[in-house]
Amino acid sequence: MTALMAAGTSIQDQAVKRRFPAGFWWGAATAAYQIEGAVSEDGRTPCIWDTFAATPGKVANGDSGNPATEHYFRYRDDVALMAELGLGAYRFSVAWPRVRPRGQQTNAKGLAFYDRLVDELLSKGIRPVATLYHWDLPQELEDQGGWANRETAHRFGEYANDVAEKLGDRVALWNTLNEPWCSAFLGYGSGAHAPGKKNHADALKAVHHLLLGHGLAVQAIRANTSQAEIALAINAGVVRAVSEKESDVDAARRIDGLLNRIFLDPVFKGHYPQDVIEDTKTISDWAHVQETDLQIISQKIDGLGLNYYQPDLVGAAEPGTGETDGPYPNNDKVKWHRVSGPRTEMDWPVDPTGLEEILLRVKRDYGDIPLYITENGAAYPDQVVDGAVHDNDRIDFLNRHLAAAHQALDKGANLRGYFVWSLLDNFEWALGYGKRFGIVHVDYQTQVRTLKQSALWYRDVINAGGITA
Repeated sequence: MTALMAAGTSIQDQAVKRRFPAGFWWGAATAAYQIEGAVSEDGRTPCIWDTFAATPGKVANGDSGNPATEHYFRYRDDVALMAELGLGAYRFSVAWPRVRPRGQQTNAKGLAFYDRLVDELLSKGIRPVATLYHWDLPQELEDQGGWANRETAHRFGEYANDVAEKLGDRVALWNTLNEPWCSAFLGYGSGAHAPGKKNHADALKAVHHLLLGHGLAVQAIRANTSQAEIALAINAGVVRAVSEKESDVDAARRIDGLLNRIFLDPVFKGHYPQDVIEDTKTISDWAHVQETDLQIISQKIDGLGLNYYQPDLVGAAEPGTGETDGPYPNNDKVKWHRVSGPRTEMDWPVDPTGLEEILLRVKRDYGDIPLYITENGAAYPDQVVDGAVHDNDRIDFLNRHLAAAHQALDKGANLRGYFVWSLLDNFEWALGYGKRFGIVHVDYQTQVRTLKQSALWYRDVINAGGITA
């Protein structure tokens, strides 16, 4: 069910000043654990987020991904909403524990859901964009060491083969991983995300095994289809030094290495950054990297997804003043500084200049790679008033970031598409249901969907092929 509202002056009624190229992919994104619910349906078994959410104190208000937005049962209605908005592409994730419960044998019923979803999307003229891993590792694999265990990468390759064999003839773009930084450094470094471990040596092992899993998944997809494009999606960030002091510039280098280059260099250059290895040698001996791994990791892919929300502003920490319980190895050597200006409800700064900067930086450092903005969006305290959600702050956020993306295009970035995060309000990981990122409001008690003003604005952007400012 939707509640529509007058959109006011539409973009079609104004002069479009920033038009995107013909064939540009206008999309929206979600993730399985955040929207599907049905955590015990059709053979699905628990993932690490089910376990994490069931642990007291780990997730706000004791929330979990059940029932989320019941997308498992309501997917046809949700696809109808996408068509109503004119989406040309939809980025969803496949739930590993649906397809391979307990990380073991293939589950036909689990795969059948995504088969139906993909067909429904295609029936509405919407490109399916499938993410293979958006953080829902089967709990049994975590019990065997999770991403700190090399075998998990091989289990991921087997799972990827199952999905590619079933959907490879219809998926337009694959993302092997979503934000491996979060999986590794929040999951195994700070413990802020599932599985909630705090071991920086394991976090570095997880980085490598996630990338190895990426490479094995690329091989599995290539073995099943020659049609689709393959990418991975990282939460690339702009890391800025708080001053020009040598120590602050070095702090920015350190964090950039662990946020960006530790993932991009192996994939596109075939090696880890030497300075990152030197920075972490007291934490890890890097013996988990085997001789042929980087050949698997660095095989050619067709694009790169960039998830962008905010920049980082960092400097050197005075001895004894840095964070001691953060995600990074040697986290206590760096101090984070507050970026000035407006902020979202996540308390994240609104700074679209970082989006332009990271798009151009990837081209400069890694070549003319096709790029997709696979996530970009903001949480605000939305409320339905008289059947409408007037989220003007979100419209301003999205408009400013699309303007920055267009500026990067003008300067030569090979940008092919944009996916707003998110289609639906949903389970926001450790923050539970308290933060709303959707352009579609969800009443979690009734599951009623209401198109926010931002959804209607985005529909107009898609129809016009650009923005007015």
